[in-house]
Amino acid sequence: MYKLTFITIIFLFLRMTAAGQAANLSETNSSNKREFRGVWVATVTNIDWPSRPGLTMDQQKQELIGILDRHKSQGINAIMLQVRPAADAFYAKSREPWSQWLTGKQGVEPGYDPLAFAIKEAHSRGMELHAWFNPYRASMNMTSALTSDHITKKHPEWFFTYANKRQFDPGIPEVRNYIVQVILDVVKQYDIDGVHFDDYFYPYPVAGQKMNDTETFSKYPNDFTDIKDWRRNNVDLLIKMLDDSIHHYKKYVKFGISPRAIWKNRSRDPEGSNTFGGEAYFENYADTRKWAKEGWVDYMNPQIYFTFSRKAAPFATLSDWWANNAYGRHVYIGLGPYLVNSRAEAAWRVPAEMPNQVRYIRENNRIQGSVFFSSKSLSTVARAVADSLKNNLFRYPALPPQMPWLDEIAPNPPQALTAEVLRDGVHLKWAKPLPASDGETASGFVIYRFAEGEKISTLSPRNILKISFEDYLSFIDTTAENGKRYSYVVTALDRLKNESEDSKVVGVEITTTK
Repeated sequence: MYKLTFITIIFLFLRMTAAGQAANLSETNSSNKREFRGVWVATVTNIDWPSRPGLTMDQQKQELIGILDRHKSQGINAIMLQVRPAADAFYAKSREPWSQWLTGKQGVEPGYDPLAFAIKEAHSRGMELHAWFNPYRASMNMTSALTSDHITKKHPEWFFTYANKRQFDPGIPEVRNYIVQVILDVVKQYDIDGVHFDDYFYPYPVAGQKMNDTETFSKYPNDFTDIKDWRRNNVDLLIKMLDDSIHHYKKYVKFGISPRAIWKNRSRDPEGSNTFGGEAYFENYADTRKWAKEGWVDYMNPQIYFTFSRKAAPFATLSDWWANNAYGRHVYIGLGPYLVNSRAEAAWRVPAEMPNQVRYIRENNRIQGSVFFSSKSLSTVARAVADSLKNNLFRYPALPPQMPWLDEIAPNPPQALTAEVLRDGVHLKWAKPLPASDGETASGFVIYRFAEGEKISTLSPRNILKISFEDYLSFIDTTAENGKRYSYVVTALDRLKNESEDSKVVGVEITTTK
């Protein structure tokens, strides 16, 4: 009897210890208060949104709201919305025609401004909106029905054809100026948080295809004798121009690029990664590492769509390489949930593969987050990954990481916080903070709630009730439980998500009657 009881006690102790360790692991996995958690919402060929061209305005809006709500519940805090798939537009204030993937026909007005709508809905949910541009693609194929005022019709001399697609010729100065102005249309006129480029610079090589840019090289050599170096310089010129231009008009708008996973293989350059795959430097003429080294970007978002066991390009090897080549800029690792359960590699059919990728990059303090491609996959083939994000890894909300090279001045705290218990919940109200030394007041707020006896600390995200990137001054807590006491604190956020000190603390006791 004594022996049995002793064993039982030991068993219970071990079980409680294991449960405690599991709880601590869960807390560790979900408690990053500063972390970039993005998702790509692709519009080209209706990959993610709208589900098909020609939906009504209301149908499109409801679909987008559903996407944002779903990702909010998964802990996502940034949307990379594709707004210019092929020299077209998902926004009204554009010099280019409406996209065919909105209404079914290029140039047809959808009845609203999708980008303005997306920004408002994202910000109300505490999610950043990064406008995703494809810089050089002008059409998906040579049979695309283009409007008479499409840029390929206005300036046919600006393009070459490659792999059955019209491509801007990056070596033409007017092309670079035009692309900069297209992007500045959005920067100046929309309340975006970031400008985002994907990996399509010079086109991916296709066997038997040749780029017809030798005439451009002869006309604008820029002192280069090697056409490959000249091509890389053409892309460099655009990236540098954009960095200068974006931050000239709005210092707080982030500029980020999502390149191919491999800059160079070590076999070609000792500073490259220990990999054996396709290289952006040689195949897309994109010197991606240089852009971070020169400080021309605010974040790099390499697309590391590989498993830990991928021999030619292991996930860990590439993640570590980008972390070691960040040069003080942010690194957000691009993850590929669209590959989950695929036959591309056996490891993609292991449920823990992608959650372990998130855990791996979190262990590296030179990596600030991740971005998932793409939205739809988190509700289809990768539903289990989405559940892992929601219930464990991203269980608590997070603020985007700070960028001190753009702005490190925190706003002042909100003023005159009050709390009143009414039948529908606890009504919180506050006043705007006084202007900080840089003149900013607040572009958003974070609301924290603490149970009776809890330490008042805003260092952990577990007490966050609400994050919003809107300038509102009230909130109703509808989840407060009758008979309990709570304390509330509100902090202010500026455009770059610097957070203020705490407001004063207000306490309430819930004594409402049903």
